[in-house]
Amino acid sequence: MFVDVAKIKIKAGNGGDGAVTFHREKYVASGGPDGGDGGKGGDIVFVVDDNLSTLADFRYKRKYTACDGAKGSGNRRAGKKGEDLIVKVPRGTLIRENESGAIMADMSKTDKFIAAKGGRGGWGNSHFATPTRQTPNFAKGGTPGEEWEIRLELKLLADVGLLGYPNVGKSTFISVVSQAKPIIANYHFTTINPVLGVVDMGDENSFVIADIPGLIEGAGDGVGLGHQFLRHVERCRMLVHIIDAAGSEGRDPIDDFNTINRELEKFNPELAQREQIVVANKCDLASEEQLESLKNYFNNLGYEFFAMTAVIAEGTKSVINATWNKLQTLPPIKEYEKEEIPEEILLAKQTGGFTIQVYDGVYIVEAPWLIRILHNTDLDDYESLQYFQRVLKSSGIIDALVAKGINEGDTVSIYDFEFDFIL
Repeated sequence: MFVDVAKIKIKAGNGGDGAVTFHREKYVASGGPDGGDGGKGGDIVFVVDDNLSTLADFRYKRKYTACDGAKGSGNRRAGKKGEDLIVKVPRGTLIRENESGAIMADMSKTDKFIAAKGGRGGWGNSHFATPTRQTPNFAKGGTPGEEWEIRLELKLLADVGLLGYPNVGKSTFISVVSQAKPIIANYHFTTINPVLGVVDMGDENSFVIADIPGLIEGAGDGVGLGHQFLRHVERCRMLVHIIDAAGSEGRDPIDDFNTINRELEKFNPELAQREQIVVANKCDLASEEQLESLKNYFNNLGYEFFAMTAVIAEGTKSVINATWNKLQTLPPIKEYEKEEIPEEILLAKQTGGFTIQVYDGVYIVEAPWLIRILHNTDLDDYESLQYFQRVLKSSGIIDALVAKGINEGDTVSIYDFEFDFIL
């Protein structure tokens, strides 16, 4: 089964808690605090597996959780790091944040991507010893791992996309020019999955061609199979548009061509501007007048025009050579850039609220939603720091600290960030 879209939830491991212990050893008086730090939580790591061709595995498993880090222990022993969870995807998969649709990674050139980072291990009490606080009896909890709902989209990596109405001979063509073995029959929608074929040009040169099924009028709105598979055309460097020269099914090949190009533009305006060549198939059934009329029409529009009879491989070599020559002048397969997740999406994760605990005059704030904002804050940049302060105020943390009795100069600890409180 060909599956090219999936929605899943991922949760990185939580960091382990720091330990509260004191050194106890014979003949060693007042050994002091020696609690170790908690271990880091495991990451969710996406890895490209070139043996995969669909996202079918994600139909049956929708939630992926990495291991938590272990707690720290005495004698400053850090807890064990949580094991990373490796998630394999086919090359060409886009990873998007589901709510905003922002692209987190394009797994076409990137072979490995950390989609959710594990939480940091909490500090043991040995970190909090000072000349005036010699026996701290508190430690920090580990930070939660990142959690996302993401959407996976597979966009095939092909140099050339084959376009055309059903039954115009796309599958026959790809079977003749490559080693691909699509199902071929004389009825519509024989091809229900995209088919990739590698065309060997000799001297270790080749290119990948994709048969995109289901393109008919209304494809851009989901009619037929078109909307499901149009996304696979988006990466293609150029398009080979195959038409039925003889109009053997009672359709006008020029109308077919114009209809599909309208659907391309409706789905994505960039596709309508993609380099195209036009190939008239089933020429053994067409008259010389029909072929000449088609050639004149498309040449006048600025398209290169070729005629072939794919079933007997007549004219296919000329099409392949022209395609190869055209590819030499075109940019590489499209790679999507990473996009920033909107701040409002990050702030919306405030639903977990926050907690404040006071130990030996240190005000410890814990708020899982604040971790990513803190990590993205440049503490040396005035505007960035002002933004962070506004978040603390708008979320009610500042008012809660005041209600807890904090005084100017007291220490506030937010995960691995500490500062002196100033009213």
